[in-house]
Amino acid sequence: MTIVQLKIQKNTDIVFQWELFSIKSIVVKKYQYKKNQGKVPDDKENILNRDFKADAVYKKLVTDITYIHVLNEGWTYLASVMDLYDRKIIGWSYGRNITAELATQALKNALLNVKDTKGIIIHSDLGSQYTSDEFESYVLSKKMINSFSRKGNPYDNACIESFHSVLKKEEIYTTTYSTFEEAQMALFEYIESFYNRKRRHSALDYKTPQQVEDEALAAA
Repeated sequence: MTIVQLKIQKNTDIVFQWELFSIKSIVVKKYQYKKNQGKVPDDKENILNRDFKADAVYKKLVTDITYIHVLNEGWTYLASVMDLYDRKIIGWSYGRNITAELATQALKNALLNVKDTKGIIIHSDLGSQYTSDEFESYVLSKKMINSFSRKGNPYDNACIESFHSVLKKEEIYTTTYSTFEEAQMALFEYIESFYNRKRRHSALDYKTPQQVEDEALAAA
């Protein structure tokens, strides 16, 4: 008798096992990143350099874009900006196209309540949206400092990568969105109502991002 088993392990490795005479299991391993792989082009700089701690709000920001599938639209895109001090998503933009405009609008939204933007670090990967003239010109106009991850190294932007991973596990992968507007409303509710104001973080001494921000601004 032939027995076929399919097992999905916690580490996402897929194991196919056939119990048939002397045939043994075959393990297909996922691709493993090397934590120190890649480099930054000569005209860019990794200023953040994995120093994810900040001593005040609005000092170090990180940003990235992730994909979200919608039935009636296909792939849509979310650009998010996180403040490393309190892990709050202080700006985001959702659109049908992955463009420099989308990335720039997310940063504009993040800075709506920031009076002095001079010297703020904004860290991203080397995607074309973030190396575009539009995005870099806006950063320059705000007297901010651009910082870039090494090519192909998500560990250099681990905090925002982690947020998008949590967003997908807790919201996106649990739901099927039929329309762009439905997905947009779900993102608003998750980010603004739940993640920023209700979800507690061990890295924040089990406080919410909004609590940490409020405390910091009150003490300033």
